[in-house]
Amino acid sequence: MTNHWVDLKNSDVVLAIGGNNAENHPISMKWVTEARKNGAKYIVVDPRFTRSAAVSDLYGPLRSGTDIAFLGGLYNYIFENKLYHEEYVKNYTNASWLVNPDYGFDDGLFSGYDEAGRKYDKATWQYDTEGETPWDTEGAFAWVNKPGTPAFTTPIGKTPKKDETLSDPNCVFQLMKKHYERYTPEIASAVSGMPIDRMMEIWETYASTGQPGKAGTIMYAMGMTQHTYGSQNVRAMAVLQLLLGNMGMPGGGVNALRGESNVQGSTDMAMLFHIIPAYMATPNATKHKVLRDYLEKETPSGGYWTNKPKFFISLLKEMYGDYATAANNYAFDMMPKLNGKNHSHIAMFEAMNEGTVKGLFLWGQNPAVGGPNCSMERNAMEKLDWMVAVDLWETETASFWKAPTIDPSTIDTEVFLLPAACHYEKQGSISNSGRWIQWRWKAVDPPGDAMDDGEICTEIVHALKDLYKAEGGALPEAITELTWDYMDENDHLDITKLARAINGYTVADGKVVANFTKLAADGSTACGNWLFSGYWTNEDSMDPADQPTGARDNTDPTRKGLDGGMGSHLGWSFCWPVNRRIIYNRASCDPAGKPWNPDKPLFKWTGSEWLSNDVPDFGNKAADGTETKPPNSTAFIMLPEGNARLFAQGMADGPFPEHYEPYESPATNALSSTQNDPAVVVWESASLGTKDKFPIVMSTYRLTEHWQTGGMTRNLPWLVETMPKMFIELSQELADDKGIESGDSVVIENNRGAITALAMVTNRFKPFTINGETVHQVGTPWHWSYSSGCSIGGSANDLTPNVGDANTMIPEYKAFLVDIRKEEV
Repeated sequence: MTNHWVDLKNSDVVLAIGGNNAENHPISMKWVTEARKNGAKYIVVDPRFTRSAAVSDLYGPLRSGTDIAFLGGLYNYIFENKLYHEEYVKNYTNASWLVNPDYGFDDGLFSGYDEAGRKYDKATWQYDTEGETPWDTEGAFAWVNKPGTPAFTTPIGKTPKKDETLSDPNCVFQLMKKHYERYTPEIASAVSGMPIDRMMEIWETYASTGQPGKAGTIMYAMGMTQHTYGSQNVRAMAVLQLLLGNMGMPGGGVNALRGESNVQGSTDMAMLFHIIPAYMATPNATKHKVLRDYLEKETPSGGYWTNKPKFFISLLKEMYGDYATAANNYAFDMMPKLNGKNHSHIAMFEAMNEGTVKGLFLWGQNPAVGGPNCSMERNAMEKLDWMVAVDLWETETASFWKAPTIDPSTIDTEVFLLPAACHYEKQGSISNSGRWIQWRWKAVDPPGDAMDDGEICTEIVHALKDLYKAEGGALPEAITELTWDYMDENDHLDITKLARAINGYTVADGKVVANFTKLAADGSTACGNWLFSGYWTNEDSMDPADQPTGARDNTDPTRKGLDGGMGSHLGWSFCWPVNRRIIYNRASCDPAGKPWNPDKPLFKWTGSEWLSNDVPDFGNKAADGTETKPPNSTAFIMLPEGNARLFAQGMADGPFPEHYEPYESPATNALSSTQNDPAVVVWESASLGTKDKFPIVMSTYRLTEHWQTGGMTRNLPWLVETMPKMFIELSQELADDKGIESGDSVVIENNRGAITALAMVTNRFKPFTINGETVHQVGTPWHWSYSSGCSIGGSANDLTPNVGDANTMIPEYKAFLVDIRKEEV
């Protein structure tokens, strides 16, 4: 979330798209309800009439996978009616920046496309500049490795050309207007299936937040991300918020509804292959042969990321302690590096299937039920030499050989089960959707031999250290020199010592740093995650209750002359970065420091000082401590431009969000002849289907009564009693066509597999009219499987395709093709 849960109450219009917050994030409705008490409108856009839709002010049905058609049409509506926040757009976005004259777009393809490689050369997407050196939106400061203290040169880069009038045909603003001229209401409706009158009502209502002083917020979940263009869906929401001036505003922002209590924390701590803690790129063996390569190529030419060397070297010092010195480039050679291959989830199982990956360590994950095309993933596990499953009890993955289609006598995989602790049985911090890092204390001890994850990891680390010390290896120091000084007097992991190390400290005296502004690039500081720096700062106590992460002051007082009640709650827990509750919050005021909404001010310039209701996301103080005077329009400090990007050169599949059909679709792309995202990642085993055999769109979703793959909830009889069976929701019209009644056993199939489910004939789904043709959509939960628990049923993910987003490789769980029929008895 750019904002946070409580801040929803400050919204004038709440748009929930690609999520079912009333059912799956019920606490959010507390704050949506508060907003509605003050006159706010609540809009829900979803293929299904969900429980969120049932309590909304406006509901818009759309076919799964057509979000960009809907949002692109909204952009066009905003441009045609001049509803954008003009002063915000001019001052806080790159709308006025001119783009390379060679940039172009034709029939679904942006300039620079390489069809053979399925990727873009982005040279023509760069800004038009003047001067001698090219402006670079993705690299680099010149790194000067002097003895003692490394230093930086001044930023490298030409001066980008701008047109403050926004009239130059080559400026971002005009290019964007032109790009979305095709997205008429008629086209957006024909593609998405949303009736034009309802669509226009939603557009009008949400576009009203572009009026200065108004704020609209967007809440989204996996319904936006689990597509072959999921990253562009998220970009599309950000672009909308920038056009309307909603980013950085109280009651605004783009707010991800995380599906688990610590999903935010898991990404913060880099549980993804392409990043290391705090969203820095994983080193690459080809690009980053030495530390200097990494710092030069990964440190941008401007913006706050110019501090990346401080963050990165401090991370290396925490990883390798005294072993990391300037003489050995702070142990950079010890750090694991990417080899140029795709290491995402789907690619990992493809490599298992090919016999390349021989071992698999699973930590609280159940891909035998949760992965895309999971029957293929179960088959891939048959080829492993060994697998370790860390979980509460035996899951379908831990017992994959029990799957109905597998012959266990042919499998040689050795499986180890390590009993883990449930979240109530361990302590530590979790980061919620709003980036609030809250300490959670242990309630009870785990049963039997079960151990918490930290203890299991510690035992493995110690065993590996002993093994490498005794036997050596290709690079033993990478393990033997790894810092692991987080033990208590009984030689067990002390999680509070680990928290302290994550916060960061000065190496010479071991004292915690106040926040990441105190980190250095000379090896004098160590920090496990620069974004978390500031969450553990009390030097006199190791009690989490005495640390910012354990703070529990729920008051929201007046601060520095501004009225309270904004919901900032700065005394409750710690919010990264530096306890800032709304990021990009400089944009909540005009360049002169006047709040766009004087009734809900985050900041205000009085003429002599800044008044604040949040931690500033801008340089409000000079080096000598004096207040910095406006005008100051650097509202997006992490980017070299200092402005947000309506036009984004960093995306793999285009600088503007463009509608493409899901990889399996019943419709032909009405906006271009380029049917699918041209940079999408497709694996040979995807086994894609076509609409002639499988004409029905299917999507998966969650229930209140069950959790993820059901490993926990299907083992709880009370929850199974409330929702006992796997089911499929289908419209009355489709049921009539197929001769199906509620309660019938239905076969759902495509060329990846077939499952059965009980029919739930409902009005929550209605047929769509797409380009003049009737298209049906159905939906199923994905919590069931063939074993493990009090209730078994078909695995919806036996049917999902293993195709991935062009930027993140996230699978397309939300839009794929099936057919259904009544099961013959």
